[in-house]
Amino acid sequence: MTSAPASPVPQAAPPLSSQVTVLGARTHLWEYGDPSGPPLLLVHGFRGDHHGLELIAQRLPGFRVIVPDLPGFGISEAFPAHQHDLAGYAAWLNALVAELGLGRFFVLGHSFGSLVVSAAISSGLSPERTVLINPIAAPALAGPKRLMTKLAVLYYRAGAALPGALGSALLANPLIVRVMSETMAKTREPELRAWIHDQHDRYFSLFSDRRTVSDAFDASISATVRQFAPALTAPTLIIAADRDDITPLAATLALRRELADAELRIVPGVGHLIHYEAPDDAAAWITDFLA
Repeated sequence: MTSAPASPVPQAAPPLSSQVTVLGARTHLWEYGDPSGPPLLLVHGFRGDHHGLELIAQRLPGFRVIVPDLPGFGISEAFPAHQHDLAGYAAWLNALVAELGLGRFFVLGHSFGSLVVSAAISSGLSPERTVLINPIAAPALAGPKRLMTKLAVLYYRAGAALPGALGSALLANPLIVRVMSETMAKTREPELRAWIHDQHDRYFSLFSDRRTVSDAFDASISATVRQFAPALTAPTLIIAADRDDITPLAATLALRRELADAELRIVPGVGHLIHYEAPDDAAAWITDFLA
C-alpha cells in the first residue's frame, strides 16, 4: 500500500468546521485564517469540495476565509426540494450569506463556482468585491476541448440513465477520474502532479447521488459568466490562465472588457487548476486586491 503524496498545503492550525441548514439541507463549511478578519467566502468548482481551495485559503491569513462544500458535494447534503441547477445554487449562496450574517463580505468563485457567484449576484448577492478564478467565460461546447465536452455530456447522461449501482459506479470510475485529472493538470513537477491526482482520487467522487452530479454538470455547461456581466458592478478581480482547456483566454479578455470595474491577472503555463498549480500567485493577487 503506497502512502499519499506530500501535501503542499502550508502547515497551520486545522480549519474550524461547522454546519448550517440552508434551503432544507445541511451545508458543511470550514473556516481558515483570522476569525476577526474581513469575511471572504470561497465557492469551489464542479465535482470538487472545500479541499480544492485549501491551498489558497491557507495563504490568506488576514481574512476570515469561509469555504463550504456545495450542496450535494463533499459532505454537504443535496437539496431536498430545490433543483441542482444554477438558480438553485444561486439561491443557496444568497441564503447562506444571510444565515451566516456576514454583512460586509468578499466572495470568490472558481470555475463552476464563478457561475454560482455570478448568478447569485444577479439575484441579489452584494459582495464588496468579487474574485473569479478560471471563470467560465465561453460556452463549454465551443471551447478548445469541445469534443471532450461532448463526450462528457454523454458520460453524465449515461451515469444518470443506467441502473442505480451501475450508473454510480460509472460516475465514480477511478480510471475516468484519472483521465480528467491528467487532462487538466499542466505542471510537469512530478510531486505536484502526483498530489493533484491524489486530490482528485480522494475527493472528485464525493457527491450525494448520480442525479445531483448529472444535474450540476448540466448547470455547469448551461451558462457563462458573461451572461451575468451587467450585474457584476462591484470591483472584480479575474485570475486566468493561458492554457485553460475550459475557457480560451480570448473569452476571458472579452469578459474583462464587459465588466464595469475589473482587473485581470494571467498565470502563464497553467490551465484550469490555478488553485492547485499557482496558489501563491493567486493568494498574493487576492490579498492585494481585497486590501
